Amino acid sequence: MSARPDISQLQELPLPPPVVSYVPQTWGWLVLALLLLVLLAAWLVMRRLRWQRERYRREALRRLDQLAQDLGDPERRLRALRELPELLKRVALSTPQAPAVERLGGAEWQAFLQRHGGAPLPADFARQLALLAYAPGERVLALADSEVQALLGTTRKWIEAHHVAA
Repeated sequence: MSARPDISQLQELPLPPPVVSYVPQTWGWLVLALLLLVLLAAWLVMRRLRWQRERYRREALRRLDQLAQDLGDPERRLRALRELPELLKRVALSTPQAPAVERLGGAEWQAFLQRHGGAPLPADFARQLALLAYAPGERVLALADSEVQALLGTTRKWIEAHHVAA
């Protein structure tokens, strides 16, 4: 007589292979995935290059914030006001493929700022900058807070929005 099968002798059956393969069946999906990866890499490289190119702008805005804080201290106010035109000139010189702005002054400087700024500037902006740079300290310190804040605002807008053909 034969032995009867026991439940402990049962074995688990292996799973059948998947009916649908997870690997794309056409080359088109692979080409599309590679194309998307190349586009993503190109976009990342362009963003990185732009970020590096705009470094001077970020540094200038940080320095402008420091100057705005220094205006509240009477001991540092004159130095901060004197540095404002210098900062604007350095930004113009730091732009990629900077034009020759080191010798510009007066109407030529105003025209350059207007031409490369993103928004209209006050008509006497270059004159105000020259006043900050060259006027006696008493006259610079006598400027009203509203005038100083307007100069800071205009300078900030120009630094943020200026463009130079690259």
